[in-house]
Amino acid sequence: MFGFENPIARRVFKASHIVKRHLMLPDPDPQTGRLPRESAGALIEKFQRGALEMGEQAIRRALDASGSGLGDVDAIVCVTSTGFMVPGLSCLFVRELGLTTSCRRIDVVGMGCNAGLNALAALDGWARQHPGQFGLLVCCEVNSAIYCNDDTPRDGIVNSLFADGAAAVVVRADSAEAGTPSGPRVVDFESHMIPEEWGTMRFDWHDTLACWRFYLGRDIPYVLGVHCATPVTSLLKRNGVRRRDIDHWVIHTGGGAVIDAIKLKLGLTEHDVRHTRSVLRDFGNLSSGSFLFSYERLLRENTVAAGDYGVMMTMGPGAQIETALLQW
Repeated sequence: MFGFENPIARRVFKASHIVKRHLMLPDPDPQTGRLPRESAGALIEKFQRGALEMGEQAIRRALDASGSGLGDVDAIVCVTSTGFMVPGLSCLFVRELGLTTSCRRIDVVGMGCNAGLNALAALDGWARQHPGQFGLLVCCEVNSAIYCNDDTPRDGIVNSLFADGAAAVVVRADSAEAGTPSGPRVVDFESHMIPEEWGTMRFDWHDTLACWRFYLGRDIPYVLGVHCATPVTSLLKRNGVRRRDIDHWVIHTGGGAVIDAIKLKLGLTEHDVRHTRSVLRDFGNLSSGSFLFSYERLLRENTVAAGDYGVMMTMGPGAQIETALLQW
């Protein structure tokens, strides 16, 4: 199991709430079976290669689903917290995929697991100013490019949870020419930051291994559970919607204990969090793109009806909770 010998780390890897994940890993040593340590340069190269490969697949799938093509993209917002490059990912996609050179670009870097909804809010604002034009949100996370393997419980927990993946979604504001919208309407957003928990989710630099290592506080499920109702209550009250009016919940796959805490605080059923659970089980925590994986599963289920309300929720460093209200 990735060379971890620490009994606590090994027990975490065997946790039942995650069955499989997708990771870009080097070949193990044929003698020991342990993964070799990757240099800082190799990790950076892996991030750039993986983000481009996975991001392109996600982009093409999202455009196909929306009935649009690469030439229709007028704006692109790229999200990542697992790599840093200048120019950013958005510029890489414009160059490699042949997007129009007049395409508006935004790169959201370093905000963590909540960043997908932060970016969606920015793209929603752009779309409302440019009705009928196509905007593209892309979340690319190569978490294996920030794995730090020093055989400690801290890194065992992190390395057993996060995985590699990318997701994309097309956003367009209504116009007279746009016709019937193919997806839900984004009604509103609400944020909630917990400043006293600023350091409970963070990156630290490991001098010896020359890599970033992620820190997750032990009280994260409790912290998020206590505060998750605050933005939801404000969001719904401002828009005249009651909690019982929400038909669909799309929640970030923060981990089994996090899902349990949010479910308890918001009074949700296991049915409400079924897609969050299944994405965590099949993919692990995909950071900023996790909520879009759950959203895709909701759409595939084909149970959404016109007039239904949905709430999206993401959580991450800050500590930050982001929410969005949708209506089909």
